[in-house]
Amino acid sequence: MNMPLHPAIVRASVASDGRLLSADAPLLALQEEAGGSLGTLLVVPQLAAIARLTQRLGVPVSRPVAAAAERGDIDMWVRAKPDGAGVSLSIIDWQERPIPLAPVEPIDREADIATLAEGWTWQVDTQLRFQMAMDNGGPQGTLPRDPPLPGSRFSAYFDLRPDADGDMAMLRGFAQRRAFRDQDAALVGDPARLFRLSAIPLFDLAGQLLGYRGTALPLERAVAAPLVEEAPVTLYPGEFGKRLDRSLRQPLGRIIANADTISAQRDGPLRPDYAGYAKDIASAGRHLMALVDDLADLQAIDRPDFAVIAEEVDLADLGRRAAGLLTVKALDRRITILPPQEDQSLLATGEFRRVLQILVNLIGNAVRYAPEDTQVRIVTESAPGEARIMVIDQGQGVALADRERIFEKFERLGRDDAGGSGLGLYISRRLARAMHGDIRIGGAPGEGARFILSLPRAD
Repeated sequence: MNMPLHPAIVRASVASDGRLLSADAPLLALQEEAGGSLGTLLVVPQLAAIARLTQRLGVPVSRPVAAAAERGDIDMWVRAKPDGAGVSLSIIDWQERPIPLAPVEPIDREADIATLAEGWTWQVDTQLRFQMAMDNGGPQGTLPRDPPLPGSRFSAYFDLRPDADGDMAMLRGFAQRRAFRDQDAALVGDPARLFRLSAIPLFDLAGQLLGYRGTALPLERAVAAPLVEEAPVTLYPGEFGKRLDRSLRQPLGRIIANADTISAQRDGPLRPDYAGYAKDIASAGRHLMALVDDLADLQAIDRPDFAVIAEEVDLADLGRRAAGLLTVKALDRRITILPPQEDQSLLATGEFRRVLQILVNLIGNAVRYAPEDTQVRIVTESAPGEARIMVIDQGQGVALADRERIFEKFERLGRDDAGGSGLGLYISRRLARAMHGDIRIGGAPGEGARFILSLPRAD
């Protein structure tokens, strides 16, 4: 159960270079616990990200934040405003959530049972601090003479080693909050002593990650587990979309409508800060609604029976329609969208609503991430057997190394802003390929992003 720890507003100020200039006692304590102090860089990563975003956009930003402290997780609602050359932070809700050590949940997969069957056992919290290290009592359970101490950092004891492909199973598992196996590591104090690490995540009843519990097996005793071919998994049940609509879309719609009413002060005047909070709630609700739409699309396109309609579509007309849908959003960022001319036409084969969906996503991304006071051009071109429509902005473009990675699920290339779920490009490419087309990225790095949707030409 969440219990308020600091009911009053907690305030702080951050300089343009990221230094914490002033802070009320609770936030200063959190800063010092993370290794900083007044006058040094703000080292609470979630708060530092909000401060950077606010300074970059030059507008107020509000969002919920969860930060880890020694005594547990702290849930905050943070409002950041530009303040001269820096940023002022106001935390209007500070709630502490103690994290008790939870027992490992029952494991019903043989692979996970094997993961915890050999070697000595260790457990870390979400900040990668050891909570315990113990001999598991098995035949391979030899605890080192110098085991890690509770509270010490994982990185101060183990040095992770990449595999032959340069991958680190532990880092990938932590990023996805999933179990991992066969992560090689050496002792920091004795690099000749090698171990193979495996672990499973621990969650509380609310689904919050508590940490990881795993084993460390001396590498000379490790035996590669045989690969087992698993049966195909159905990622989403058939009723997923309906349940999503009933459980999320309808209540979110009511939240957005009520928050808009409060923000517009239709029922009477409000304090400006409360009207601002309501506007933030409505904005967050719309972001969640877009995520629900993305998840519903994901459920559809990842099903084996997904199919699209083959019909004749005019890419130039669809480009003009998509541009019209995003004109207001573009004006908010002083971006000009240049659609195909009214007399232009380029016929292709695809599904009308899916092509429009792709173009809205591509143009929306350009409007979101291109610099202000620039242009986004929508250009069509014809090639043998292929019709193309391109969305071209004047931003920094996409690095060559990222041009495939950007189409992966939940990939946002390190962006810390609130826009997007990291699913739009994945969904768009899947839709394009379902229509026997594709999406690729062209142009030279530094000359703006150029997203090219290609579809078969209509005969």
